[in-house]
Amino acid sequence: MKTVNQLMDHEHINWVRLEMLVRETIQGIPNDTMKIKKFSEGYSNHTYLLTIGDWEAVLRRPPFGEIPAKAHDIKREYTILSRLHGVYPLAPKPYLYKEDSSIMGRHFYLMEKKQGVVINQSIPENYGSSEHIGPSISKSIINSLVELQQVDYKKVNLMDIGMPEGFLERQVHSWIKRYRLFKTDEMAGVEELEAWLINNMPTTDDTTMVHNDFKLNNLVLDPHDPGVIKGVLDWEMATIGDPMSDIGALLTYWGEASDPDMGISVVTNQPGFFTRREMAERYAQVSGRDITDIEYYVAFSFYKLAIILQQLYYRWKKGETDDVRFSKMIIPIANLFDLANLTRTNKIL
Repeated sequence: MKTVNQLMDHEHINWVRLEMLVRETIQGIPNDTMKIKKFSEGYSNHTYLLTIGDWEAVLRRPPFGEIPAKAHDIKREYTILSRLHGVYPLAPKPYLYKEDSSIMGRHFYLMEKKQGVVINQSIPENYGSSEHIGPSISKSIINSLVELQQVDYKKVNLMDIGMPEGFLERQVHSWIKRYRLFKTDEMAGVEELEAWLINNMPTTDDTTMVHNDFKLNNLVLDPHDPGVIKGVLDWEMATIGDPMSDIGALLTYWGEASDPDMGISVVTNQPGFFTRREMAERYAQVSGRDITDIEYYVAFSFYKLAIILQQLYYRWKKGETDDVRFSKMIIPIANLFDLANLTRTNKIL
């Protein structure tokens, strides 16, 4: 059996005490040693896989060190999943939430581990060719997004997780402000793009649950049938707002073969996957929503993705990181601004 000093991040987490809490709280835990695997760390919330025999769970906690007062609100994530899982089973089931300094210096929660496959950089061999699986994955992703948007968030008491009135306006101005904070190089066409985003803002017709990061590598697919989605991950930014923002983001990350380097992993540029236009039309068909303004939401999402990469490039240029991958980020950043401008002039969809 591992000693405390052999366990991962033991200086921050008392794994022995955590295991005691798990056994005290959750029934049916096998009599085996708990194993720990770390999924992610850094500026995002830290995620660990806990395994005890054939039982698995995912631990989520804020980063180590100083963090802003309202950032990394783990309790908010837990609350969302607690209310959402019963009506949208693709959301992981939360097991427990705890604030206990004898376990760790941050609040945390445990949730179920959705079993399946996450496609990030390549398609698993057992799935077969992209021509074979592309259409079914394309359709199922749209279906699962529409199912989320059909959740009656008022009925499940999720009104308090967002401010739907003025959602899009706040988003646009917030991201423009963020770009100002992290700007390094002059980029052609950005000022015109920002003016267009401000002056051509669509009216939000209705409000729904918004995942805010709904994309292929945040979905868990059935290991044998990729057309079946088993789970939706990463609810950190979920809120109530304009449903078109989620389809806009999905289409941005849904790369095509003709795209330039966007600085992200893309598998949907292979034969068989729907094009962005086909995905948009499928969404309109399944959701019944008018997608007249779809170009706006996709252009805005390209803009946001450019700024996400810009923040990484800023850190490298200021000497805050020596990660050489960030040194070349300026290329995809410029490409993303170009894609946003091409989208707003109806040359992408």
